[in-house]
Order: sequence, then C-alpha cells, then structure tokens
Amino acid sequence: MKRVFKVSPLLWACIFFYSCSEEEVKVNNDYKFISPVNFPEPTYTFENNQITEAGFELGRHLFYDPILSVDGTVSCNSCHQLSLAFADAQQHPLSIGVNDRLGIRNAPSLANLAYFTEFFWDGGVTHLDHVPINAIEAEFEMDEELSNVVQKLRQSSKYDSLFKQAFDVDEITSPFMLYALAQFTTMMVSANSKYDKYVRNEEESLTEQELRGLESFEAKCSSCHSGVLFTDMSYRNNGISSDFVDLGRATITELESDIGKFRVPSLRNVQRTSPYMHNAKFKTLEEVLDHYESGISISETLDSSLEKGIVFENGEKDDIIVFLKTLTDYEFISDERFTAPQ
Repeated sequence: MKRVFKVSPLLWACIFFYSCSEEEVKVNNDYKFISPVNFPEPTYTFENNQITEAGFELGRHLFYDPILSVDGTVSCNSCHQLSLAFADAQQHPLSIGVNDRLGIRNAPSLANLAYFTEFFWDGGVTHLDHVPINAIEAEFEMDEELSNVVQKLRQSSKYDSLFKQAFDVDEITSPFMLYALAQFTTMMVSANSKYDKYVRNEEESLTEQELRGLESFEAKCSSCHSGVLFTDMSYRNNGISSDFVDLGRATITELESDIGKFRVPSLRNVQRTSPYMHNAKFKTLEEVLDHYESGISISETLDSSLEKGIVFENGEKDDIIVFLKTLTDYEFISDERFTAPQ
C-alpha cells in the first residue's frame, strides 16, 4: 500500500525559503534599511514611509531626472554625485543651477541623511521629506514650482506606471514624489570605510600613523566632529570670516548670536568632498588644518574653543589627514544601486 505524506503549509514555506539562493535573499535586503551596528538609531520616520524596491527605484529615476527643473537641464545629481559621496565636483565650489546661475553655498554630501533631523548648512529644513522642495523652488537651483513638476510628471509616459507600482496610486501627487526621493536618499548609508571595519573588529587594522592620527583627531577635533557620524549636529562660527554676507544659521533663527554660524559637517568621505566649508574656501585638507592653526578670523560669534586656534605638534596634521582618509567608504561611492537608471 502506497503511503501518502502530507506537508503542512508551514513546512512548505520553510522549504521555499531555504531553497532560495543567497543571491535572491541579498536582493531582497538591497531595499531594506538596515542600520549598521556601530551607528545610532535612525531619526527618519520610516513608519510613515516604508522603503520598497518600487519606491526606491522611483526615487532613483526622480533623482537623476532634470524634469524637476524649470528648463529640464538640472537634476539632483547635477550637484550630488555618487563618486563624491553625493557631494558636488571640485570645479563647482558653489552649486550651479539653471542657466548657469551660481548658488550661494557648496553642495554637501548626502550620506547618512536618515540620521539627521535638520538639513542644509543653516538647518532650515527639519524633515528629509521636505528637502527636495528647497532645491526645486530655489531660483538659483532648479527655479521651478512644485505644482509644475507634478504636472510634468503626469504628462510623462513613464511615471504613471512607476508611481502606481510604488504607491498603488492612480494620480501622481507631490507627497508621493517626495516620499520616493526620501526612500532613495535614506538608503545612502555610508558605513563601510576602513575605520568602520576597524571599530567593528572586521579583520581590519589601522597603521601606526593612522592610529596616531586617530588619537590626535580625538584630542583636537572631536569636540565638534564627534560620534560615529563625525558631527555633533551643532551650528558654529569656525572663524572662516568676520564679514558675513551669508548670515548662516541666523537666516533661520533671526538671532544675532547665530550670525556666521553653520552646521558642523560630517567628515565621512571627507577625502572625496573637496572643496571644504560652506563657502568652499579651502581646496585641501591641509588648508583646512592650517586655517584652524593660524587662520582664524575673530568676530563676536566665533566659537570660544577657537579663539586661540588649535595647536598642532610636529607631524600631527599629517597624521590627522592620514586618519581622515580611513573614513572613505569605497563600497558606498561605487554602489550600483545609486547609479543612474538605464
């Protein structure tokens, strides 16, 4: 008599799961936000906007599409390039918008935005979902209106299906456009530098000079560039100038005590994000450290810790620069997920 074995639905599910190849499992994780073990909890509101493959891919199309600008010439990628950790090219010290209009500040890196609660050099936007509006509507960037962008997307042959796949909607609206861009940018997590692998004990070691640089950095620089993100998220006047054409944080707060203060930037991938400072004053890391040693401009709002500059011993600046190069995440800046869609 032939025996008939019944397989439970749970067992079938297990059989299916374990029959999947490692590659298939990896692909699923490509669109899941996973915070690195040495990172804090993200601050982005994922409960309102869960990342999906379709949402991420829609965001990628939007990020690289100049349709967001008034004349179809400028995309997000124009000022934020993958190979530079999504910062701007050195030949563009200040951002360049439509009709070659010159911006007022250097375009910063977009890495690790999921861990920030305030954005731009002055902290003028307090939620990542709203960041693209600033670029779209700024006269010296994309010079477009959000409502016009939506109309252009509705008239495009490709976007109806992309929005439908991402959000199951029959009509394109600006909130879903912003959600898609946020899904793309929150996934820009840079956490696999040599330094990261060293602190996570992932069979990576630092050289003697890199370790000296780390020690000097912690003693001389980490009061501002602190934590795993290498920024304390504060706004400070670091003595770049005493003549403030750009008021910085005071543009937002309208406080005299904030004149000339700008966000302390993250130093992750700093080797790739030249030029430096909000006004792109310095081309090299050597120039940056020289500034802190002997180039401080005195003003009423100058950070008190910089009033006498920073004293570096012989060789310390070289060591610090060597250490800073360990923060370059080559896996991140070559990640094919973030390249232009074909």
